[in-house]
Amino acid sequence: MTNSTKINTKIPDTKLAAEAHDILREYSTDLLYNHSNRVYLFAAEQGRQKGLRFDPELLYVATAFHDMGLLSEYSSKTERFEVDGANAAKAFLTSHGIPVEAAQTAWEAIALHTTPGVTQYMKPEVSLLFTGVGLDVLGEGLDQFPAELRERIVAEYPREDFKQGIVKAFFGGFAYKPGSTWGTVKADVCERFIPGYKSPNFCDLIATSPFPDSASGRGPIR
Repeated sequence: MTNSTKINTKIPDTKLAAEAHDILREYSTDLLYNHSNRVYLFAAEQGRQKGLRFDPELLYVATAFHDMGLLSEYSSKTERFEVDGANAAKAFLTSHGIPVEAAQTAWEAIALHTTPGVTQYMKPEVSLLFTGVGLDVLGEGLDQFPAELRERIVAEYPREDFKQGIVKAFFGGFAYKPGSTWGTVKADVCERFIPGYKSPNFCDLIATSPFPDSASGRGPIR
C-alpha cells in the first residue's frame, strides 16, 4: 500500500485503486460514482488538514466500495448494506494480496461509515471515511473545507439532484430488507418511504423480552 498523504483532485495513481475505480464505474450509478469519488477527495483533504498519516490507496478502495452494498450485485438478503459493502471490499483486497490487517481496516471503515460517535477513535482510514461521507451527505464540516477545492471537486464529480437522489438510492438498496436498518440512521429512510413502517423501539424490545425478571424479595444466589 502507498504511504504518501499528498492529494489533489485525482484518485491514487496505483493499479489497485484503478481496479477499484473501474468496479465502481461498472456497477454503480452516476450518482453513487460521483458521490464516492467526492467522499474520497473530501476525506483525503480532511486527513491532510488534520496531519493524519493515512494510506490514500486503502482509503480510496474503502470509499469506492462503501455504498456497493446498495447495489443488487453486492447486496445480501439479510445483512446491513454497510456490511455487504465491507465484505466486498475485504474480499477484493485480500484477493490482491493485501495484508489481512489492512483489509480489515477497510472493512471497519465501510461497516461503520454510518455509525456516529465511534470512528474518531479508530484508524485514520476509518475516521476519514466517516467524515468524508458526513461532509458530502450532511454538509458536516462544510465551513472548514477549502471552498476553492470543494468547487473543483464538485465540478469534476457533480452533485446533480443529489439530496433527493441519495435518499432514493439508500431506500432502493434495502427496501426489501428494512429490518436490517434497525438501530441505524437508515431506519429513518424506511420509515419515510414504507407506508406504516415503524422501526422496532428498543424500550419495547426490552419490555417484551422472553427473559423474565426475578421474583421480588429473593436474594442473590449463594
